[in-house]
Amino acid sequence: MSEGQITAAQLRRIKKALTTVPFARLLGIEIEDIASGTATLAVNVRKELTQNQGVVHGGAIASLIDTATAFAIISLLAPREKVTTVDLAISFLRPVIGGRLKAVAKVVRAGRQLFVVSAEVFDKQGRLITTALSTYIKV
Repeated sequence: MSEGQITAAQLRRIKKALTTVPFARLLGIEIEDIASGTATLAVNVRKELTQNQGVVHGGAIASLIDTATAFAIISLLAPREKVTTVDLAISFLRPVIGGRLKAVAKVVRAGRQLFVVSAEVFDKQGRLITTALSTYIKV
């Protein structure tokens, strides 16, 4: 992991968040890289994450995106600050049937109460398969 400007405490918080969120564990989401305002998370495609035609379910991709964008924000928060998703707009560009998906999230704007975060998801060949824009609010 590239730590860049994040503190050891922020890194511990991020790692703890991943291990304590049952849904992220169920999906098999893994941290690949974290830096200040950015996060790269990945998931290995398996049958349980697909829909009837064998394509990765949009909900699994949306969950990967939502987790990656949240983690990009966590790297900017004070120890007791928390956020929750306000909206998530996703454009699915191509179907995926296997391999490993990688979500790269970047904070576009960090305001006093709202955060805007973009994300891109890539397949195992590095092709862009999904783009997203999300807003979070401090709670």
